[in-house]
Amino acid sequence: MTDRHLRTAVSRLGLLQIDSVSVVARAHYLPLFSRLGRYATALLDAAAWGPRPWLFEYWAHEASLLPVGLQPLFRWRMARALTGAGVYTETARFAAENPAVIAGVLARVRAGAVTAADLEDRAQRRTGAGGWWGWSGSKRALEWLFWTGQVTTATRRGSFERVYDLPERVLPPAVLNLPTPTEADAHRALLLIAAQALGIATAGDLRDYHRLGPADAAPRIAELVEEGALIPVAVRGWTKPAFLHHAARQPRRVDACALLAPFDPLVWHRPRTERLFGFRYRLEIYTPAARRTHGYYVLPFLLGDTLVARVDLKADRARDTLTVLASHAEPDAPLHAAAALAGELRLMARWLRLARVEVQPRGELAAALAEAMVGENQ
Repeated sequence: MTDRHLRTAVSRLGLLQIDSVSVVARAHYLPLFSRLGRYATALLDAAAWGPRPWLFEYWAHEASLLPVGLQPLFRWRMARALTGAGVYTETARFAAENPAVIAGVLARVRAGAVTAADLEDRAQRRTGAGGWWGWSGSKRALEWLFWTGQVTTATRRGSFERVYDLPERVLPPAVLNLPTPTEADAHRALLLIAAQALGIATAGDLRDYHRLGPADAAPRIAELVEEGALIPVAVRGWTKPAFLHHAARQPRRVDACALLAPFDPLVWHRPRTERLFGFRYRLEIYTPAARRTHGYYVLPFLLGDTLVARVDLKADRARDTLTVLASHAEPDAPLHAAAALAGELRLMARWLRLARVEVQPRGELAAALAEAMVGENQ
């Protein structure tokens, strides 16, 4: 697996969502495993945070890794953030009420790349714990500066802590010197990226991909339809009109076999997942354990063109084991679903450098999966 394979996969997706939960692996690594198999995560680390990155961090779907060439398409969001629009209300209010903090933190970044913890340490040395330069103030200032594009992520430290720096010291000059598109042009481009990644989608699905508002997206979708870039279609069972990317092609057959992260673009918009696959999917991380239906960190299993099962996984590194805490089959899952899932779990364990897969007896698929894993673990 090479950097070229990563570039192709990321180009097709348009972005990788970042999330701090690492019970299996961090969210940005998993969509590429689903599509490429056992790739070296160091390749993605270098692409995002190496000396010559071709990905950068910004708010797209959520916090995301994006190809650096797309940076101009988000300058409208950075410009709006300067007015307080599109930024978390608390962060925007803090920036408006504390211009001295913002200016001080920006001056500190200009002097050299920093983390929020670096600023906290400085606060403790100067004023003791707390104060206006304390953790909460400096972190909010950094986040607002990040939203507005005045700082960006240079790298990540061992605990996955952001290191903030100036864009001109991180992003290629060729990208920074690109002209800034109008908001309308940027929105059209982002909607087309979403359509290419999704294939077929409603207006809401397209908007969700880069978190565009209805007022921004609706006129642009109409323009893309008029241009022939999006093709209006009706999907049996869908109550809303859909759109097909003009270059989308329907394959004769789909031979997919993949575990999907909760933040994978194929399933992250839960209404679309339910419409497309008849698969009701909710992330239960913040649900009390006693009230969870399927588990803490549940990955759907795609077999062919159908989501046939879901597994609650944990990478137990202390025991060198990928643990299946629960495994559930969908009502119409084929008989070979357990065997196919066992193979994919073993592949994931090898990718995570874990010696074995352990299936715990929870869920109606557990017995069949445990039996199928006997051969896989040998």
